Amino acid sequence: MEIKIFNKWSVSGIKVNDPGLAAYINLKEVLIPKSHGRYEKKRFWKSKENIVERFINKITISGHKGKKHWRTSGRNVGKYYLGYKIAKSVFENIEKKTGKNPIEVLVRAIENSAPREEITVIEYAGIRAPKAVDCAPQRRVDLALRALVQGAFQKASTSRIKIVDALTEELILASNNDSKSFAISKKIETERQAAASR
Repeated sequence: MEIKIFNKWSVSGIKVNDPGLAAYINLKEVLIPKSHGRYEKKRFWKSKENIVERFINKITISGHKGKKHWRTSGRNVGKYYLGYKIAKSVFENIEKKTGKNPIEVLVRAIENSAPREEITVIEYAGIRAPKAVDCAPQRRVDLALRALVQGAFQKASTSRIKIVDALTEELILASNNDSKSFAISKKIETERQAAASR
């Protein structure tokens, strides 16, 4: 018997096309994507979490930017069930609008919006200089998820769009590699800055 996420969507036919991210986008079959922190105990274990659960976890604390909580997450501050309901509604909307499996749309959006290079600052004798570095695959997935969620929350907070509609639109645009998506434009900007500082 096949186990489907939210008892609706199968992950059996979905393949990660980016070979660098294949080991870090977990598509194991679960009914309810909730591991109760089982994989947070060790450093790289979050890659064992289902990708939908990681997406929900990002939704629950969407206001974080680095170590600061730079913008309010509204009423959705760390409440897993609220993030769960938002994600389920988003997936239902994606299925209605595109007719595709929403888990596959999420995977394509992550692949397209994950930056390959970024900038770090190297200090030589008190002089700080930007330096382009390759982005680690686990960090690529984290940055992509963060950009997708934060782009949707920015759109929802500055206009009267509901978060479910904003997140649906963001995922569909990112999965189509459309530069109107916040995550795709952020990735392009990051890679452009990295290319300039080589």
